[in-house]
Amino acid sequence: MPDGAVASPASPASVPVLEVRDLKKHFPVRKGVLRAITGHVYAVDGVSFSIARGQTLGLVGESGCGKSTVARAVIRLIEPTSGEVRILGRDILALTKAEMRICRRQAQIIFQDPFSSLNPRMSAGEIVGEPLLVHQLGSSKERQERVAALFDRVGLRASQMNSLPHQFSGGQRQRIGIARALALDPQLIIGDEPVSALDVSIQAQVINLMMDLQEEKNLSYLFIAHDLAVVEHISHRVAVMYLGRIVEHAEKRALFASPLHPYTEALLAAVPIPNPRLKRQKRLVQGDVPSPINPPPGCHFHTRCLYATEQCKREVPPLLEVAPDHWAACHLRQPKADLHPAQANATVNPSSTRSSAPA
Repeated sequence: MPDGAVASPASPASVPVLEVRDLKKHFPVRKGVLRAITGHVYAVDGVSFSIARGQTLGLVGESGCGKSTVARAVIRLIEPTSGEVRILGRDILALTKAEMRICRRQAQIIFQDPFSSLNPRMSAGEIVGEPLLVHQLGSSKERQERVAALFDRVGLRASQMNSLPHQFSGGQRQRIGIARALALDPQLIIGDEPVSALDVSIQAQVINLMMDLQEEKNLSYLFIAHDLAVVEHISHRVAVMYLGRIVEHAEKRALFASPLHPYTEALLAAVPIPNPRLKRQKRLVQGDVPSPINPPPGCHFHTRCLYATEQCKREVPPLLEVAPDHWAACHLRQPKADLHPAQANATVNPSSTRSSAPA
C-alpha cells in the first residue's frame, strides 16, 4: 500500500501474527582503551517477512547469517537497530517495558540448547509455571493444575514436575521448553533451532509434537533450522538468509522444486541423497562466507557465486516477486511478464499471507 493511503479495517483473521519490515541489527565493534566504535557487525541488514495465523515460516541459512539474531530481535530479547516488528498488528518496538510484558504473552521462544535454557536450580514444574507466576495468572492451585496439564500435553508425567532438569533426557528437556512456551497460550512461537541438539529419532518426536500443537491451537511458528529436510517437513513457507539478508522467499514446494537464487541452489545441492546408486551434480560454493563487519558491496553472495556479473558486484539486488508468490534477490532473475505490472516493477515486502496446506 502506498505511503499515506488509508487502509480499511482488517478482520483479526486477516492480520498477520508476525510482520517484520526492513529489520536491521548492527552490533558496534569497539577497540582500544577508550572502547571507541571502529565499525559494526551487520548481523541483520534489512529483513522483511510475515507469518499468517496457523502457518510456519522456515528460516534457513549458514551459521552466522543472522537467523538467531532475527529470532531474538523480533521479540526484543535484543533491541533492533531499526525497522518495524508487528505482532497481531501492534508495533512492539514502540511499546514501553510494561506494555511489552503484556505483549510477550502472545510470543514465546524455544531455545536451541534444551539444557542451558533451563534453570538448574528450579524444578521442571517451577520452570513451566514461572510465566504464569510472572504474569500473575491464576491462584497457586490453578497454576499447579495448568502445569500438570501442560506436562501431560507434551508427553511428560505430572509426577515429574518435582524433578530437576539434569534428571531428564535431552528430548524431555526440550519438551519442558515447549511446555514453558505454551504456558501463556501464545499465538506465535519462535523455535531457534529447537531440534538441532537432539538425536534424529527424538527430533522426529519433537517435530511431530510441534505440528500437533499447531493444528490443535492454530499456532504460528518462526522455525529456524539448518536441516533442510526438517524445514521441508514442518514449514508452509521458507525464507533463505545469507549474510544478514533474505535472498529467497517462497512456498516450500516451489522453493524446493525450483530454487531461483544461486545460494538456494547450492544449499539444496549439498543435501545428501539417501541412495548410493544415485549421484547428484553438485554446484559447489567457492570460498568462505565474507565477514559481516565488512560485507562485500552489491550482492553479498557475488564473491562465491558461479554466475556473478559486474552488476552483481555494484548493485544490491532487490527482493522481487519473479514468479507467482516466489521472491528472489538476484539480478539474473527478472519478474515474469504475466505478473501484475505493480508486482513486476516494484520492490515489495514479501509479506503475503498466501500459503498452501502442509504436506
